[in-house]
Amino acid sequence: MELRKLQKIVIAALEDVKGREIEVLDTAHLTPLFERIVIACGDSNRQVRALARNVADKVREAGGEVLSIEGEENGEWVLLDLGDLVVHVMQPEARRYYNLEELWRDAPASGDLLIRRQSAS
Repeated sequence: MELRKLQKIVIAALEDVKGREIEVLDTAHLTPLFERIVIACGDSNRQVRALARNVADKVREAGGEVLSIEGEENGEWVLLDLGDLVVHVMQPEARRYYNLEELWRDAPASGDLLIRRQSAS
C-alpha cells in the first residue's frame, strides 16, 4: 500500500476512537527500517487497546498488512508494525517517560496535512 494512503488510514482510525496528541514523524532519512512513525495517546488501557485494534482493522480492511502488534496484553503502550509505518499508541505517562519525539528529534514532522496535534477535550 502506498505510504501516504496508509498514513491517512492510520490517522483516521486513531481519530475514530478519540486518539489524542497524534503526531507523525518522517524518519526516512534516519533509518532504513521504516519511513514514518505515528504516535498517539489514549487515556486508559482499554482505550489504548481499542485504538490499536481499530488501526489494525482499518489497515486490513483497506488491503494493507499488519506485520506485528506488541503490548496489547497490558495496554500501556501498543506498537503496530505496518512495514514502512510504525504506530505507537501510548498512555500519557508512558509517552512522557519514553519521549519518542525527543529520541527521533532529528526527524522532521511529516508535512502535507498529516501531522496533527490534538488537545485534550
